[in-house]
Amino acid sequence: MAGTVAWLEDAPGAVRPSAPEGDEHPMRKVTKQVAFDGGWDEERRRKVAELFDSMAAEWTASHNSAERRASISDALDRGAVRGGRVVELGSGSGMGTEQLAARFDDVVALDLSLQMLLHAPPASGARVQGDSSTLPLRSDSADTLMLVNMLLFPAEINRVLSTDGQLVWVNTGAELTPIHLMPEEVVRALPGEWTAVAGRAGAGLWCVASRVS
Repeated sequence: MAGTVAWLEDAPGAVRPSAPEGDEHPMRKVTKQVAFDGGWDEERRRKVAELFDSMAAEWTASHNSAERRASISDALDRGAVRGGRVVELGSGSGMGTEQLAARFDDVVALDLSLQMLLHAPPASGARVQGDSSTLPLRSDSADTLMLVNMLLFPAEINRVLSTDGQLVWVNTGAELTPIHLMPEEVVRALPGEWTAVAGRAGAGLWCVASRVS
């Protein structure tokens, strides 16, 4: 498991956090465990679903800001995302899905939290409740997988993404994001060898990763 990351210059107006969130944050620990140690089970799945169900209304009202959207649009633009069959994992209340649906015709939004999906705009692609550790998708069936502030399940990413597909990883709060991995950690966690381009825009950071052929 290896990879390389090429960082672009920060987009105009990008803001770097002065005091990154520490690794002691509970969701930061979960993120690392899931990405590198397979730290996911039924009990953790239940707790995460309940947590995001309980936050759905407040999350929808407070998390769709221009500073957060900027890192998503910058990833799609400067990351040269091609689209095709696009699946957003951990789509939440649809902030990223709206941008995907405006650019691509075949978009599916998947989230563990039913309440998050119910708060998402209905015009932003098909919505599916599901667990990203066992995706209800055929192998090699997605051309683009986008994860915005989402847990990384490397084996399922590797299984579902087409051979020449792209993984779009976005942390809208950069190092302040509780569910956070740096781009170098993303490519290191994925099976096989990957290459990625990364950047910063608004308050966030992103990478677009592809397998090395």
